[in-house]
Amino acid sequence: MRGELREKFELFRNLLLEYNKKYNLTSITEEKEVFYKHFLDSVAGESLFPLYAKVAEVGSGAGFPSLPLKIVRDDLTFVLLESTGKKCDFLRTAVDKLALSGVTVFNARAEEAARDALWRETFDACTARAVARLNTLAEYCLPFVKKGGVFIAYKGSAETAEAEREEGTKAVFLLGGGKTKIFSYELPEGYGERTLIKVTKERETPEKYPRGNGKERSKPIA
Repeated sequence: MRGELREKFELFRNLLLEYNKKYNLTSITEEKEVFYKHFLDSVAGESLFPLYAKVAEVGSGAGFPSLPLKIVRDDLTFVLLESTGKKCDFLRTAVDKLALSGVTVFNARAEEAARDALWRETFDACTARAVARLNTLAEYCLPFVKKGGVFIAYKGSAETAEAEREEGTKAVFLLGGGKTKIFSYELPEGYGERTLIKVTKERETPEKYPRGNGKERSKPIA
């Protein structure tokens, strides 16, 4: 890793630990765990994002995978959507301290933001990590993606991802998704198996989605 990137990741980790005391951002705080489980896992999907892509991130939390991706892929621009105000405060601080350009943080719920004409079907990609199962997550994310773009979900084991893909087949199709691929990888030193689910957007999302009022979680498309 180049020195300048290492410095940014070290700064990011220090900020994460500092603000974690106030905002409870993560239970992962040990140095190696943060590097592998947060940073390395986040950048594992970098090759799936198109060059110069405009990316929406749903449920940004502490900024994973968006901020590590931005550190290694400065060509990407991001809109981070996070519904918790304190987490937005952290994200804005991190973006400022890390001197990351082309990253905007919005305190907004995805199911409401996706109905805004300024954002609906305007992104080259949408991503999320540790937010919801695929049938729910697709309803949050696919409405942001324009035709020809991609939805990239960060998931756990290959077995879990395959089960979610099967469970979410109807939802993905109804929401305009088409070809779906699963990419599996192992984090170093036994830190676990991870997967990425990539969905290509082939059709416009019907106007009634996302449904809102919590239906994405309470009554997922099945």
